[in-house]
Amino acid sequence: QVQLEESGGGLVQPGGSLRLSCVARGSFHSYNDMGWYRQAPGKERELVAIATSAGRSNYADSVKGRFTISRDNAKKTMYLQMNSLKPEDTAVYYCRLNDYVLTYIYWGQGTQVTVSS
Repeated sequence: QVQLEESGGGLVQPGGSLRLSCVARGSFHSYNDMGWYRQAPGKERELVAIATSAGRSNYADSVKGRFTISRDNAKKTMYLQMNSLKPEDTAVYYCRLNDYVLTYIYWGQGTQVTVSS
């Protein structure tokens, strides 16, 4: 069983920065991807950024150039550096792990990010 624990959310002014972290506790296969998703009130959950165990990453168009996803596989930790934050980035941010071998997806509980003056 894998548990994902997010941290780093909070309140920030427009133009500010935050760094989210997601720690994976438990065992999973090294063939996987990890990603960040977000869900704003009244909207569906959407992909923000994803990084594969092979080192490839992909971003939603709305965050390209502002957000950076990274992984430290030895620490089983994923990060999301968010710069130039906008009010429309306000959402609950969720960590997701997709274990390709087990074909199973794990989700974290989420961390709130609020961008407001």
